[in-house]
Amino acid sequence: MGKQRISYVPLDKMDARMRAEMERCQREGTPRPESSAVRAHVPACFWFFAESWHNIFRTGVLDHGIKELCRLYVSRSVACEYCGNQRSVKATKSGAVIEDQVFDLLNFEKSAKYNDRQKAALAYAEAIIWRLNPDDAFWERMRSHFGEPEMVELGCMIGLTLGQQSWLRLLNIEHHEVMSGTSASMAPGYEDAKRLQETKARADYWAKETPSQDSHRS
Repeated sequence: MGKQRISYVPLDKMDARMRAEMERCQREGTPRPESSAVRAHVPACFWFFAESWHNIFRTGVLDHGIKELCRLYVSRSVACEYCGNQRSVKATKSGAVIEDQVFDLLNFEKSAKYNDRQKAALAYAEAIIWRLNPDDAFWERMRSHFGEPEMVELGCMIGLTLGQQSWLRLLNIEHHEVMSGTSASMAPGYEDAKRLQETKARADYWAKETPSQDSHRS
């Protein structure tokens, strides 16, 4: 982990409404407090993300588990460790996403761990992230699984998290640095600072191999 590039705004510099949202982040995650404390330098940025994330990720027209798989696909693709070491509490509690699925994300088309609807959503994420030029068959596949409102919401959610994760990975922020003492939305093995460091030191830590555009197709 390198030097942190943008500081965290202290809680005592935030207004009451922002502190209430930070407490929600501490309690529920998605997002965790550190990324919110960075955005708090500009309240408009803080609320842009908090409100957008609530409206199109935590709630919305598309089932949440599909969106969580796509969020994690983005994490694996751009190698954002901060985001990739989180899990949506809503998705894991409902059983919509199981941990075994996470390890196969960059090989989703060949994996038996996803159903056809999940694979179609991940193909949508792949096309957006890797700037592919899908043909008519791709769009027929999408329409066989999703209505247009669902495709719009999923596309907006993927675009939002792609932009945010591409930015956050540059900042060298880490979990358990702001409002520590909670494991809310942390992946297994990252529940506290000690376990986080132990997991990241392992030889098979997922972020030690940065994916290329073709690596998940091999």
